[in-house]
This record gives sequence, structure tokens and C-alpha cells, in this order.
Amino acid sequence: MARVRTVRSLGVVGLVLAAAVTAGCSGSSSGPPAASHASSGSGSTSTTPAGAGAAPAPTESNPPGDIPDNQAYVVFRPAGGAFTVKVPEGWARTGQGGATVFTDKLNRVEIATASASSAPTVTSVGSEVVSRLRGQVPKFDGPKVSQVNRHAGSAVLLKYQGDSAADPVTGKVVRDAFERYAFYRQGHEVDLTLSGPVNADNVDPWRIVTDSFSWK
Repeated sequence: MARVRTVRSLGVVGLVLAAAVTAGCSGSSSGPPAASHASSGSGSTSTTPAGAGAAPAPTESNPPGDIPDNQAYVVFRPAGGAFTVKVPEGWARTGQGGATVFTDKLNRVEIATASASSAPTVTSVGSEVVSRLRGQVPKFDGPKVSQVNRHAGSAVLLKYQGDSAADPVTGKVVRDAFERYAFYRQGHEVDLTLSGPVNADNVDPWRIVTDSFSWK
């Protein structure tokens, strides 16, 4: 009889252990879902591990619009040869309404000539030229007029901002910074307008161009 009781006791212990294991398995299956399937507030499902994010954009050595420090320059002399001025070598040259324009990517140099009975002044540029540009330059803003000196002598400088024309392929519009230098001698006025993106650092190239201007 003792042997029978022992067998029965072992059987009961086995049943208890089996029940405990089964309960543990069923309990783990009813736990919260894995974090990778957690729903966001918008109802979408996120599978991004915690702490992971998009890779940062690479840093550009030259922001868009910067003219390289090793840019070469060539002398431009208009028909009649009244003056010369250096312009960046390799830029595309076009004629627009009596002006000569040199362009490369987002930068532009425009050279315009006109007959004038008197030299431009800070006052005349601040009233007449600014008024005209407001109707020509999209989102014209922030005009500042001053008298500056360059190698050719005194010039009237007008700084302002405006939107570029939309790119014919992408439709992108760039916010540009403009510098317009008005030189004058003996009834002749030459206007150099330099422009590029507002964040571009083109102080040195624009100085090279404007300091190179010379009457002949």
C-alpha cells in the first residue's frame, strides 16, 4: 500500500507542475504588444527603434551661390571702349535690353550704360532708381543707398533684396541680394549690378569686379 501512495503522490506533483508551466505560457502571450508595433497618434504603425533618427544632411564646402576663391577673371571692354571691367571667366554672356549680362548658376553680373547730364547722387538714386526697381524686381525690399570709393573714383551704391526669376526647369525662386554701383564721367553713366543668393559670401569677388572698373 505504501508503494501505491508514493506513485499517487508523484502523479499529483507532476500534474501541479504541468499546470504551472501552462499558466506561465498563457500569461506571457497575453502581455502588451512589442514596442515595434506601437501605434502613433495618427494611427500609423512605427517600426523605428527608440533613439534612431534620420541621418543629418552632409555639410557643403561652399553654400549655394558662393563663388570659388580660385575663380579667374577676364577683362570686358564694350563696343566703343569707354571703360573696362573684369568679370568672372567662363560665365555665360548674353545681351538683355542694351545691357551685357554674365551669369553662372545663381550669380549674375549686369553691365548697363546710359547718357546722363549729371552724376547720380545718393538722393537721385534713392528716389528715382528705387522707385523704378520697385516696379521691376519681385518682392523688392530693404534699399540702402550710400556713396563709396573704388579705384575708378566715387560711385553710388544701392543695396537691396528681391526674388529671382523662377527657374525654367524646377520653378524654384531664390531670394537674391543686389549691389548696384553707378559710375559717372563726362555725361556717361555705367551701372554694375551684382546679384546672388542672400546667404552667399561673395564680398571678395564683388570687390574684385567693382575695383577693376576703369574709364578709358
